[in-house]
Amino acid sequence: MAKEVKNKKETRHFFKDFKAELKKVIWPTPKQVANNTTAVITIVLITAIIVFVLDLAFEKLNTHGIDRLKTIVSKEENNTISNEVNRNTIENNQIDSNTVQQ
Repeated sequence: MAKEVKNKKETRHFFKDFKAELKKVIWPTPKQVANNTTAVITIVLITAIIVFVLDLAFEKLNTHGIDRLKTIVSKEENNTISNEVNRNTIENNQIDSNTVQQ
């Protein structure tokens, strides 16, 4: 029973303190709330636009860069393959000419 009385007093004391603290708060005026809301929305929109533009720019660079790299790599692969074929052909011709001479 003593705990119940103590608990009620603590609860009453808590709500009194709570109410006193809320009276100390400086609440913004409706004009300040509107100004702050406008500022936040504006900053979010500007940031979204910047991110969107950067995303498009990097996507274009990436697409063109990858296409260019693919063509470069395919040309190098073709050159490497043709060089190997030429080397093998030359080696085979040399082996054949050595065989004929013997």
